[in-house]
Amino acid sequence: MRPDILNPLFAEITALKGIGPGLAKPLERLGLARAVDVAFHLPTGFIDRLPREELDAADAGRVIAITLTAVSYRFGGSARAPARVQAVDALGNHVTLVFFGGNSGWARKLLPLNEPRFVSGKLETYGQELQIVHPDIVVPLEEAQSVGREAVYPCSEGITSKRIAALAAQAIERAPDLPEWIEPSLKARHGWPDWREALVRIHADPADAKARERLAYDEVFANQLALLLVRGEARSKRGRALQGDRRLRDALVLPYVPTGAQSRTVREIEGDMAQSQPMLRLLQGDVGSGKTLVATMALLIAAEAGAQGALLAPTEILARQHFDNLNRLLAGLGVRIAILTGRDKGKAREATLMGLAAGEIDILIGTHAIFQQGVTYRDLGLVVVDEQHRFGVAERMMLQAKAQVPPHLLVMTATPIPRTLQLASHGEMDVSRLDEMPPGRQPIQTTVISEEKLGQVVEGLGRHLSAGKQAYWVCPLVEESEKSDLAAAEERAETLRARFGDKVGLVHGRMKGPEKDAVMAGFASGDIGVLVATTVIEVGVDVPNATLIVIEHADRFGLAQLHQLRGRVGRGGGQSHCILLRGDRLSETSRARLALMRDTTDGFVIAERDLELRGAGELLGTRQSGEQTFRLATPESLSALIAAANADARLLEDQDRALRTPRGQAARLALYLFERDAAVGLLRAG
Repeated sequence: MRPDILNPLFAEITALKGIGPGLAKPLERLGLARAVDVAFHLPTGFIDRLPREELDAADAGRVIAITLTAVSYRFGGSARAPARVQAVDALGNHVTLVFFGGNSGWARKLLPLNEPRFVSGKLETYGQELQIVHPDIVVPLEEAQSVGREAVYPCSEGITSKRIAALAAQAIERAPDLPEWIEPSLKARHGWPDWREALVRIHADPADAKARERLAYDEVFANQLALLLVRGEARSKRGRALQGDRRLRDALVLPYVPTGAQSRTVREIEGDMAQSQPMLRLLQGDVGSGKTLVATMALLIAAEAGAQGALLAPTEILARQHFDNLNRLLAGLGVRIAILTGRDKGKAREATLMGLAAGEIDILIGTHAIFQQGVTYRDLGLVVVDEQHRFGVAERMMLQAKAQVPPHLLVMTATPIPRTLQLASHGEMDVSRLDEMPPGRQPIQTTVISEEKLGQVVEGLGRHLSAGKQAYWVCPLVEESEKSDLAAAEERAETLRARFGDKVGLVHGRMKGPEKDAVMAGFASGDIGVLVATTVIEVGVDVPNATLIVIEHADRFGLAQLHQLRGRVGRGGGQSHCILLRGDRLSETSRARLALMRDTTDGFVIAERDLELRGAGELLGTRQSGEQTFRLATPESLSALIAAANADARLLEDQDRALRTPRGQAARLALYLFERDAAVGLLRAG
């Protein structure tokens, strides 16, 4: 069965009826771009409308559904005064229906005098009276049977839960009946419904555990199958053995002695690259553990063997920092290094592209630009991906496709991954772990302080600057109803400039490249003492003299992101400090997160605890500890689901036979449905 059977589900969301320009922005804010996104935008709860024959004050605070008859109107004299409709139930008990907005004509039309209507809303008491403010539903009696339990969806300003429910119903109509991809005995043992039935049931009742578990399994199964296919494809292809002669590495003069973990990892990588089977290795290392040196050694091995290496970074700031650091470290070795980002245009870009194609560049560093159309390598032998959580399987495949034969691949992350999520995200890779810090590094002292003491923090910042030290001040991504993160950063920069003058700089993601470079250069040189920033500095900024970081509204960040931000300091030999400014109203989870940050600097401990603290539906910041996020699987269920999905997917691992059976073909549909971006390349390959 071909994947195009799913095309109606992957249609743009504008294919659904009733979506015009007015709904575009709220849907975009919710991340709903296609019909399938709406189908998997699941309700978080439901309103149970209690059917009642008569009004009863004991039901106050509950949503009821009852037949009422309007007997009189009370309209205020002003446009702002509410419209009040006096109504009675079948036994003559009174209730007031209140409508704000001053449109008396609308209230009269909705509830004509002496004509019974079926009404549903939250019953409340006001003094001695019963009232329903803005009833949710007012319909003729013949439509009463359509009123019952109602799902509640995550919403955005400009769209209601009821509207999302209607769009979800349309999206589900586009979902075809698909053949089963779960191993029959596994499905029977758990009592799971069919896929489409599960989707219908979960929208009707968010508490349907079997339906939710089935869909969560499908998502994990597709992920594990994708990893198996990637691994199988990579392992089945012969690459190119790269054996360096050590001429570059032996000539390299390092400013420090590598840690035992760094030396061990370099040996593992050297052994991998000496094989014709392409290396697939994940390098985990906590903030400041020295991953860049390991990557540099791998790139030098490729250069010694006459091949080219590419280093892919997630941001331009990080790419340019890698470029500057490698130029300094490798000066005098004769290694030709270039950079390519979206900012590079005209003759400079053309010169880089020509040098790359001619083999005159040994190492190319850049952002997404290094694997775009028109970028040609003469002999790409090694790909290093920094901050792996920013890139998906599809992007890795695009970069690898630039090589004549499958290149060796090293992916790095400074976000330690709990073992459970490591299996989910990187099950196809060998893993190296940098579990030592370079000598001389002192643990960062972390303090949690109430925002009420902001003045004291500013005074402390003044003393810090007077001692010749530098600092970061990070402003958070705030709620949409408030000012933006940029506005918050600009406002904080202005208040600090009023105190410290030109020693305060500001950097954010929407600045133009040269302007951003100038600020970063000023901070690196020491001309700027305080760098106020949004989370654009989360990765890559390395200024050893910066030994203080202040993070505003720290309770709004996730553990992994707080740990990344804290890692901007503590990169020199002196004592560094991190101040977490918290709000007054903390949830228990926020309180636990901040306490953990105060008590430990071990990223692996933080990652494991993050997985424990993160409950279903709670997103702890923009970056998660495990990198791989699932829409349906919860942290509590993930281990069991991965174990079952791994066993089930391995039954289909033999691509030549199993994936061409009926269940194997169905499994391809699951892969396409849940892992669509990666599946496009994988299905072509298969």
